[in-house]
Amino acid sequence: MGEITDFSGRLLHTMKTLNYAATAILVVLVFYLLNAGEGLLLPLVIAITLWYLINTLASAFARIRIGVFHFPKPICLMASLLSFILAIWGLINFLSSTFGDVLDVADQYQINLITRLQNFPLINLADFEGQTPTELLGSWINLPSFLASLASSFTGILTSGGIILIYTSFLFLEQGQLRSKIAALVGNPEEEENVQKILKRVRDDIQKYISIKFFTSSMTGILSYTFLRLVEVDFAGVWGLLIFLLNFIPTVGSIIATIFPAMIALAQSDGYSLFFLVLIGIGVLQICIGNILEPRLMGSSFNLSPIIILLNLGLWNYIWGIPGMFLCVPFLIIITIVLSHFPQTRRIAIMLSSDGRLRVPLDKTMGTFGIEPTKSLLPPDQAGNPDKD
Repeated sequence: MGEITDFSGRLLHTMKTLNYAATAILVVLVFYLLNAGEGLLLPLVIAITLWYLINTLASAFARIRIGVFHFPKPICLMASLLSFILAIWGLINFLSSTFGDVLDVADQYQINLITRLQNFPLINLADFEGQTPTELLGSWINLPSFLASLASSFTGILTSGGIILIYTSFLFLEQGQLRSKIAALVGNPEEEENVQKILKRVRDDIQKYISIKFFTSSMTGILSYTFLRLVEVDFAGVWGLLIFLLNFIPTVGSIIATIFPAMIALAQSDGYSLFFLVLIGIGVLQICIGNILEPRLMGSSFNLSPIIILLNLGLWNYIWGIPGMFLCVPFLIIITIVLSHFPQTRRIAIMLSSDGRLRVPLDKTMGTFGIEPTKSLLPPDQAGNPDKD
């Protein structure tokens, strides 16, 4: 009897090991396919993001009330779509009219910046042997390369605009059938309700994250633009827009958004006073908005570990580059929410959280989730007699 028990224990341990190994292989395979299929999958993800944002803005328009009157849903959707078209059109026109001028002076900025840093009293270039000061500083800071990388990322998205538009159109055509598809796919009213709860939680959390992030990033961009314009930094509008966009990238984006305008100020001025003024001014704005205001608005809703966010940022940067860095936090929010609803994956969700406390109690999890098509999805003979061979 003892031998049977020992054999059962070893078999169970072996099965768990195989399950863990299979899960690890599956995760690695998924990320490999995401990287290899970037050309196909990234436009689809951007289309889904755009489709979601348009619907979110349409819902905001639908909540507008003038007495008892409220706008019909089709009108709200058209207004939202028009708003996005105008915003994208304005962004493209602004960048096309100014970004070329920035790239034209980037090389001169690079030369000026290296000259300023060579004379900077806090930097001792003699400590670095084997490289000339120009080579050393050029490897540290390369403004033309950074700006060209940003321009390439935006150009790549724009060149995929056609297929993104097609994906978005089909998403709008099929969005009314999502609930009925879930009901037909699950085939269990209780599990269908659980799936709808997860989707609602994902929708609410992503909407809250995007709304707060858009508000704080807009405030940071507008105030930064105003400050840079007052201290007469060249191309203040471009840097204000860049600061707005970079603030959607967690942690690293805020750091770059603080250092980059300071480097531009150093490159265009003869001394160091403008550099320190911009560094301190933009830094104070980032701290006040990003470290004080934003956490108060976010609260403990997302409860994500900072180190996990940084690792996730590096992972998605490796997979999809700059677009992946913008999408990494929404992806992490979705993954954490889904994992927290199943007992088998709650440990992973706990590791992704900041304090180990999940908003979904253990007794509210879904248990083993299965997909059982309803009879309406089966052929007529099987719908009438499910046990028929």
